[in-house]
Amino acid sequence: MDNTATDFKNQWNAELYDSKHSFVSELAANLVELLSPKPGECILDLGCGTGYLTHKIASLGAEVIGIDSALSMIEQARKNYPQLDFEVLDAKKLPFTEKFDAIFSNAVLHWIKEAEEVVIGINRALKPGGRFVAEFGGKGNVKAIVSAIYNALEKSGYPADVALNPWYFPSIGEYGSLLEKHGFELTYATLFERLTPLEDGEQGMQNWIKMFANSFFNGLPTTVQISTLADIENQLRPTLYKNDTWFADYKRIRVIAIKP
Repeated sequence: MDNTATDFKNQWNAELYDSKHSFVSELAANLVELLSPKPGECILDLGCGTGYLTHKIASLGAEVIGIDSALSMIEQARKNYPQLDFEVLDAKKLPFTEKFDAIFSNAVLHWIKEAEEVVIGINRALKPGGRFVAEFGGKGNVKAIVSAIYNALEKSGYPADVALNPWYFPSIGEYGSLLEKHGFELTYATLFERLTPLEDGEQGMQNWIKMFANSFFNGLPTTVQISTLADIENQLRPTLYKNDTWFADYKRIRVIAIKP
């Protein structure tokens, strides 16, 4: 087993994100088409990561600010695209008032359990008539992977604390109702399956867990981490490992909502 598989120290390793998880941004290229940025529009990329999609939006003529709560991601984004504006900001505490023509977010909102605080801030930050375009994990996202993690931890004698689950995966009804509660007009919503190939061959699932699911392993002895990861792989291999490639069982929500 790769001896880096047990390195769970850094929740947001920007270099690992860019080198092993570029699919996160690349699969959302057509989400930018849904955003349909216009030259001169002021757009917020909420949870910009290392800046790939911020740059793509800017290349279409919009004025873009990229924000992320992770300093490591913002530092990498500034290195990748020094001509763009990136700031460390908490999505739950957006400081803007009627500044943006659109707010864009990819693969971020499922990390923030305080969803209502985020929606309130997005509403306040948009100009009247502004649009909110987002994709994130929806109900049932990575269900097989999470089940395998829970099963493996249980067998290892370290039952998972549900509070360590970092994700918020709402249904369309749940999230649509939240948007409407705060004055948005929901114009588009879909929940779809996206079986997603992971990079780096045999190490793909380990790398995914190390990057995105490390909170489940906080405080576990190294030997337990190694055996638990092996158990997770054994559980998932029959369904999520094909032709020397690991897959993640993603289910994604996409929404477009307008602030009247």
